[in-house]
Amino acid sequence: MVREDGKRNFVMLEDGQKTKQFTGRMPRQAALKAARRLEGYEDCETEDEAKDDPTEIRLLERGTDRVHVYHAWAWHDSAPDDKPGWMQDNEVSTVTRGNVSKQGIEHIEK
Repeated sequence: MVREDGKRNFVMLEDGQKTKQFTGRMPRQAALKAARRLEGYEDCETEDEAKDDPTEIRLLERGTDRVHVYHAWAWHDSAPDDKPGWMQDNEVSTVTRGNVSKQGIEHIEK
């Protein structure tokens, strides 16, 4: 269901349970947010290294029966030179980046 600001809510499904909620205008935007929070990629320092072992994520679009299925991976990268002030204040030197590849849409039968 689309909110007034054009954003939609998606809930991550893990083992049939609704776990985390992500918001975005498009499903891919929510999937990218979810990818950055994946566990198990702490040692990956390049995208190619992380892409070799993708994780399947399933995002249920709230208010519909659609489940968006993605292969997702994440890796750690050095922080950009033009990082915002809060990163400079906390001396953050790395950021987590994520990427996704859509595998399809499934429909839940009610």
